Amino acid sequence: MKKHYKSINHNSCNHNDHDRWNRRSFLQALGLATGGAMTLGGSSIAYSKDSMLSSAINKAESDNILVIVKLFGGNDALNMIVPINQYDAYANARPTIKVPQNNLIKLSDEYGMNNVMSSLEGMWGEGQMKIINSVGYEDHSRSHFKGSDIWASAQLGTVQHSGWLGRYLEDKYPDYLLNPPESPTAIQIGNLKNITFNGEGSSQYSFSVANINRLKAIASEGNVYDLQGLPDCTRGDKLEFVRALVNSTFNYADVIYDAYNSSNDYGNYPNNNFSRQLSIISRLIKGNLGTKIYMITVGGFDTHSEQVDRQSILLKDMADSISYFYEDLTNSGWGDKVLSMGISEFGRRVKENGTGTDHGTAGAVMLFGGGLNGSGMVGEHSSLTDLLSNGDMYHNTDFRSVYGSILKEWMCVDASVVNSIVLYDEYESLELGFKCGNEETEETDEEEGDVVVVDYDDIGDLPDSLGNRVFNHATVYDDNKVYLDLDVVTTQHIVVSLYSISGQKLGDVKNQIFLPGSYRIDLEQSLNAQLSSGHYIYRLSSNKKSVSAKVMIQ
Repeated sequence: MKKHYKSINHNSCNHNDHDRWNRRSFLQALGLATGGAMTLGGSSIAYSKDSMLSSAINKAESDNILVIVKLFGGNDALNMIVPINQYDAYANARPTIKVPQNNLIKLSDEYGMNNVMSSLEGMWGEGQMKIINSVGYEDHSRSHFKGSDIWASAQLGTVQHSGWLGRYLEDKYPDYLLNPPESPTAIQIGNLKNITFNGEGSSQYSFSVANINRLKAIASEGNVYDLQGLPDCTRGDKLEFVRALVNSTFNYADVIYDAYNSSNDYGNYPNNNFSRQLSIISRLIKGNLGTKIYMITVGGFDTHSEQVDRQSILLKDMADSISYFYEDLTNSGWGDKVLSMGISEFGRRVKENGTGTDHGTAGAVMLFGGGLNGSGMVGEHSSLTDLLSNGDMYHNTDFRSVYGSILKEWMCVDASVVNSIVLYDEYESLELGFKCGNEETEETDEEEGDVVVVDYDDIGDLPDSLGNRVFNHATVYDDNKVYLDLDVVTTQHIVVSLYSISGQKLGDVKNQIFLPGSYRIDLEQSLNAQLSSGHYIYRLSSNKKSVSAKVMIQ
């Protein structure tokens, strides 16, 4: 039976909607939903459209790919990789939950691997696995969410709002909002609120669909919404924002679909959550999507009780999945181009609490892939007897050293950018078994007139290395108006333009020569127009360089 739908006049306004939902409340509510998902092979995927380390890495000289495997809940590294040279102390602290020595796969004279992970023994023997011991940071947080934010942001302060894989791209590609790359810069499966890919001044727009076939239908039919002629009221604001949000993701939906369907499944992956996610990533890699950073998240590692059984299942699933993933990649010629890194927000306490362990500090980071050029242990394991006052281990390797080493030597990101923009400091480099092909980089002075900017909103003190800039900018909200504050360092011609969220230019706010000094620009007054409530993009251009950032008019 054919259904009949009532025709709706999309240009009409129901002014009663203000009684239920005004413009500000609607836009603020939408602002909470900064991530979304689509489904490939039964797993939801969120992809970062405007996260900023992933897209600059896409343009780096290296073709290498990074897959981050997050073990959420605080994986107990001590029952995963056991320090045999401290086995007596280990067994005394864990009489109930210890891994018996005859259940350890000997990796060296000093370390053994829990035999539930036996499927990784082949990768170890083939030189495709490394373990970084006792990774952590000072004054370790034992909170799941705070700890996750610290690992995601590479910042130890009280507020973390940008990610280590977001800051570099924001500096490298400041005009990203109006000139996004053709392929997704990063893809994450699960844990959609993770801040790893957030830039200092960027939001993420993505969307949800039920399955891959529906995704292709939407993308191929070209149902891009018209944003012109919408009514000037709350309903119009809602339509414009949602339509622009959907429009901005169609291209990515299409390329993801094409990559996924231009490759094939590899046999039968193990039936677990790790494998379902890794098999999707494998197909996107083999389909030449072009994305260079992926992240998956698997929970269940918060083992306060019944740890032996619970963790054993998870570790076996992880090992089986990683092993099969690399068999798949190697078979298609990708095995030495993909580095996987297993992390967790913290380790567990040395002493058992009965049938489990409590939140701890230092843990282990696992690396997998043919590009490692040999298996081994990195760094010394912390003492199991010389402990912090509460029974936690000291850390021997700062997690930011791991990040920095991978960025510099695997992804070939310039060391000065890693130190000043991504990590805000210089950390010891680790010998992980790979070296970037271009070890020597030429330093070039920044030419006068280049636009290199930092948005200072809510980010606190910045390192000295970011101080010498041609100009800085920030949006300021005061007296129900929106101002753009400019600090100009050198005399230069600057054009300030305003765009709708869909990229339509609304006009030039300023087009003039600015002398060195501080300026406050009223956006609406300068445009001589009253702007509807909603999200906009402003662009600053000088000497053929541009930067763009979001602003919200209320």
